[in-house]
Amino acid sequence: MSIARTGGRALVAIAGAVALYVAVGRRHQLTWGSTPAEVAATLPGDELLESADLVATRSITVRAAASEVWPWLAQMGQGRGGLYSYDRVENLVGCDIRSADRVVPEWQSVAVGDPFRIHPEVALRVARVEPGEVLVVEGGVSPTGQATTGPEAPYDFTWAFVLVPARGDTTRLIIRERYRYRAPWVWLMIEPVAAVSFVMTERMLRGIRDRAER
Repeated sequence: MSIARTGGRALVAIAGAVALYVAVGRRHQLTWGSTPAEVAATLPGDELLESADLVATRSITVRAAASEVWPWLAQMGQGRGGLYSYDRVENLVGCDIRSADRVVPEWQSVAVGDPFRIHPEVALRVARVEPGEVLVVEGGVSPTGQATTGPEAPYDFTWAFVLVPARGDTTRLIIRERYRYRAPWVWLMIEPVAAVSFVMTERMLRGIRDRAER
């Protein structure tokens, strides 16, 4: 078999894998755990960033009332309750996160304008709070690694945590990310970010669920 033919088959295989990801894998990771209705729904926080270029809606059922899930959301952030995801992975890049296994009273206060830290030197901003129902943060990370809502960030971003009461005293926890690009090239950065976010968010959803159900 010629090298050219072998190389051609390899390119076809790679193209097929990319096409499969675009057709199936990408949609799966952007909508993990969500119903079609949840994906299509307008959620609190959407109004803060209209005409998004990329939206991820990921969800899980928690066998607890929303009032029992909320304290875990209220204390989220670096230097507080953590993010309930893969701490070791986050700490490889200096996040210094230690996810709490208990509700801490002094971390329960959260208000619009508060910093929402994801790293000791990187903080998003709390944009909307409805205790027991909604927590939304916003911001973007510039190429220098600083969180900002200013023009130096190449994209706008909102991150919503929404609690929806469901049947049998259960709660649907929905996490939605919305990105709006400020330059044509930004999608090259955000697509890999969204893939990594899927891995971390899935663990976060399970982490919050497991803590609230104890």
